[in-house]
Amino acid sequence: MERTAPTLTHSIASHCFRFEADFTGDLRCIPMAVRRKLDLAGVKLKLVHWGALAEHERQELLAWPDDPAAMEQLRRWLLERTAAMADGPAKELTPAIDQPWQQAETWPEVLRQSCEQLGLAVMPDGWRSLDELQRFALVKLSHPGHEHRNLPAALAEFNLLQGAG
Repeated sequence: MERTAPTLTHSIASHCFRFEADFTGDLRCIPMAVRRKLDLAGVKLKLVHWGALAEHERQELLAWPDDPAAMEQLRRWLLERTAAMADGPAKELTPAIDQPWQQAETWPEVLRQSCEQLGLAVMPDGWRSLDELQRFALVKLSHPGHEHRNLPAALAEFNLLQGAG
């Protein structure tokens, strides 16, 4: 499937955070903006798939718009593109709907527990001030089994830590 470079329809569609700077310069890891799009499109893309893509394809995925029609196009493109890869094709998932990161009203319990575990005090109303990509990143960084290495940095970057300067 031949594709031309997309035009961004949303400011968060291709944003990379400062806490990702160690690996977004060369796109060796999947940035949060792409991970969010994968969830929205319903595709489980392994890091080996990501690494097998050409650099221009990884750049294109980062720049891919995030509107519903683009997400369907992304789903089809990734499934076709990975079909013949040595590690097998990307897996189809149910596209994200009503996930905690898509809800702007209250802090998700998993994130609240992770902050408590790390001894981090967050701004009570801070969740409402975040955009969807920021909420996505915080939820992903707080999943059980995740080492939470970047969670404090993300909270600081988003100005959510109480008592932070």
